[in-house]
Amino acid sequence: MTIGGRLLAGLLLLLAPIAAAAQDFPAKPIRLIVPFPPGGPNDIIARVVGQKMSELAKQPVIVDNRGGQGGVLGTDAVAKAAPDGYTIAIASAGALAISPSMEKVAYDTLKDLAPITLVATVPEMLVVATDVPAKNMSELVALAKAQPGKLNFASSGAGSLPHLACELFKLTAKIDIVHVPYRGAAPAVNDLLGQQVQMTFLDLPVLLPQIKAGTLRPIALGGRERAPTAPDVPTTAEAGMPDLIIENWYGMVAPAGTPPAIIAKLNTIATEAMADATVKDKLADQGLTLVGDTPEHFRDFIAADIKKWAKVIKDAGVETAK
Repeated sequence: MTIGGRLLAGLLLLLAPIAAAAQDFPAKPIRLIVPFPPGGPNDIIARVVGQKMSELAKQPVIVDNRGGQGGVLGTDAVAKAAPDGYTIAIASAGALAISPSMEKVAYDTLKDLAPITLVATVPEMLVVATDVPAKNMSELVALAKAQPGKLNFASSGAGSLPHLACELFKLTAKIDIVHVPYRGAAPAVNDLLGQQVQMTFLDLPVLLPQIKAGTLRPIALGGRERAPTAPDVPTTAEAGMPDLIIENWYGMVAPAGTPPAIIAKLNTIATEAMADATVKDKLADQGLTLVGDTPEHFRDFIAADIKKWAKVIKDAGVETAK
């Protein structure tokens, strides 16, 4: 046998166990890390999609809540896991696209994680307190320009998507409004209801109960289309700001180095689960739009979002902890 032949034979010998593992995958339970406590959007998505994935894979998909640092700790746990497909996560825009530009994190999203699929998107909605004398976007911008530095916007924390959403709003509308960070969405909404702050951008499902009750006034939706759960609320594009697209998103990732064949199998299982009518209905009730794409498309999507928010952070002069 020639040297080339021996090298090829050796390579095939090395690859044989990997190919066999991919063919048999999954042969044991899959751990699905949720980088947040139970009850939030990541957790709801993981449990609904994970249950269907279990049926399709014929192996348990076990949800493992690993909250902390806005999703960073759980995401880092996946980055450090064995790259065998048996530890994956449903992470969100904050940990994957924003935190790396805002603070020191132990992982590089595009180097240490392998995208599987974009699972779902949810638009952010701009709302104001009922005592704010603005009924639409143009009136709100005019009010802010008439009172520079007087209006406040709440967020679920410094560096959160709602924070950067309002920073992008400020840049787009050329207005001066003051950021008031809270420790989560619930206290931000409470102070908005109490008229201690004037406005916020938050996930649509978080705000729907108050919108339906008439205790907060919707101004615009950051999605590309109107939401079926709030059909009367115009998009930011319809309100005259086509560049103000603000959507949170949730995606499935594995550790970098996971064999492509296993990533492909996980993608097939996940996208088939998301195509199930019951899964779609359950998550539509939460205001979520299921996506399901290829690992390659999801990687490009993440890269574009990292670039987008890094520019907002720089242009708005947002203070970082890096």
